[in-house]
This record gives sequence, structure tokens and C-alpha cells, in this order.
Amino acid sequence: MKKMYFFALVVLVASIVAACAAPAAAPAPAAAPEAAATEAAAAEAAAPAEGAVNPADLDFVTVVKIAGIDWFNRMEVGVKEFGEETGIKASEVGPAQADAAQQIPMIEDLIAQGVDALCVIPMDPGQLEPVLKKAMDAGITVITHEASNQQNMDWDIEAFDNSAFGAGLMDRLAALMGEEGEYAVFVGSLGSKTHNEWADGGINRQKEAYPNMTMVVDKSETFDDASKAYEKAKEILKAHPNIKGFQGSASTDVVGIGQAIEEAGLQDKVFVVGTSLPSLTKDLLKSGAIDVIGGWDPALAGKACNQLALMKIKGETIGEGTNLGLPGYENLKLVGDNVLYADAALYITAEDVDNYPY
Repeated sequence: MKKMYFFALVVLVASIVAACAAPAAAPAPAAAPEAAATEAAAAEAAAPAEGAVNPADLDFVTVVKIAGIDWFNRMEVGVKEFGEETGIKASEVGPAQADAAQQIPMIEDLIAQGVDALCVIPMDPGQLEPVLKKAMDAGITVITHEASNQQNMDWDIEAFDNSAFGAGLMDRLAALMGEEGEYAVFVGSLGSKTHNEWADGGINRQKEAYPNMTMVVDKSETFDDASKAYEKAKEILKAHPNIKGFQGSASTDVVGIGQAIEEAGLQDKVFVVGTSLPSLTKDLLKSGAIDVIGGWDPALAGKACNQLALMKIKGETIGEGTNLGLPGYENLKLVGDNVLYADAALYITAEDVDNYPY
């Protein structure tokens, strides 16, 4: 019996010792490799990508030739729409007079503010070269418009081939004049590359296709001022009483010319074509003092400039065939290294001017 008790005691002690020596509970098994990868990917997607562009942090400013005129008021509509659609702070500024020298300190101030992009419509591209270089050296993206000869810019965007557009205006003027007679050409600035491309496109078209037409004076400079265009038109009408046509370049040129034509009662004898806005010219078109306006929608141009700036900042590909998602800007043509042509030209007469609400 004693042996049986002793054996039982030994078994009990052994059981207790074994229990004390048992290992701690094993930790929960590690997640499977697939689950771990999924969790890591989710965490990476939730975090901002390195170098990603946050639109709310960007500040784009469009610098126009002159503030307060209808053309650039319409452009501001597009600039503001771009800001609303993207979340970018987008604004427009311009000097009180059409003067390249007044654009320079504005751009200097914007450089000091550290804006991210400048969309510039230069009064005189040559005068702005130093300050635009300074902007680019400061890391600011520079997009220009109406300045295909600008050197210090990332991209220039034009609404169309400027020479062809000017030739289109001349074709319409020639048809009105019966392809013969005297005419004059106005530009906003003799330093404006775009205005002179339009003017020269028309003049060259006349020389090659309409030999019985004659340009009676050198290109007249109006500084984007309708009153100056009006005075120059009166001078030309007085000096050349047989003149039959005018081609204008600044949006205000045909307005001043048309006022002079209407005042003289020459609506049926002298014909006027040129770049302008429907809102500026509607009454004169309907009175016959202006015959055809050509142009493009400045609001779309403003959007196009800013969209290019955003693409540049995001590192997206820009070049032949670029689509900005805007009417007439869906298939850009690359000219040279960094000039882009859209296909957004418009030619408007009294018959369809009411179709353009700007």
C-alpha cells in the first residue's frame, strides 16, 4: 500500500513540474504576405505622393497688356473659370495704359511674391525679356500669348497661325473692295509681334493675290486706344479721299475707324475689317461702319494659357497634338521648339454677331 501511495505522489509531482515548465502561449501568426502588401499599398495611396501638386497651394497670375478694356475683361472670365474648375488661385492684372514699361514692375512684384506661374500677354515682347528671364530663374513657369517671338518663356500659345489669320482678313477686305483701291493698316503697337504678323499676313496676301490694291501709308500705331484709332482714321480719310478699306489689329482699332467712317457717312464706300470683340463692335457692324471682325474668344485663350502652366508644373508632356480640352485647342500644332498654334479663329459679320455673347 505504501508503495502505491509513493507512486501516486511521484506522478502528481511530475505533473506539476511539467506544467510549470510548459512554454508560454505562441504569438498570433504573422499576416500572410499578400495581406501585408495590400495594407502597405492602402497606406501609400492614403498618403500624398512625393512631389504631387496640390492645386490649392498654387498661385497663377495672368498679366495682360491693359486692364479694363473689353478684350481683357473677357479673358479674365476664362482665368477665373480656370481657377474655379481647378482649385488654383488664378487672377488677372494689367496696367492702366497699354505700355510695356508698366508691365515690368507688375511682373517684378509678382516675382517677389513667389507666384507659381505667370501667363503674360506682352505689349512688347522685347522689352519684357529681362524680367521674364528673372521670373524663370526664380523657378516660375512662364507662358506667353500673342508673343511667338518671346525668348524667355516656357511655352507660347497662339489661337491660330497668325499670318494665315491676317491673310483671311485681307481676303474678306479685298472681296468688299472689289479687289481694287487704296487701303490702310493699323496695329496696336509696332513692337507687338502678333499684331504685326496679322498685319503683314494681310499685306503679303494683298501683294500676291490682289495687285490692283494699294497700301497708302505705313502701318499706323494706335496703342490699343479707340480714340487714337479714330483720330488716325480721320487723318487718313482726309489725306486720301479715295481710300476704300482699313484693316485693324488691336481690338479697339476697328471701333475707332468705324466711328470715323460712320461720322463721315462712308459706310457704303469704305470697308473695315479687323480683330475685335462682338460686344465692342455689334452696333457698328449692324450700321455697316464695320464689315467683318476676326478673332478668337479671349476667355478660352486665358484658360489655355493657365492650363499649359499647370501641365508644365505637373510635368506632363506638351507638344505636337496636345489636347487642352478646350474648343479649338484640342490638337495643338508645334512650331519650332516651344510655340503652339491652336485652330480657334473666328470671322464674324452683322448677320451672326448676336451668336457671340461677349
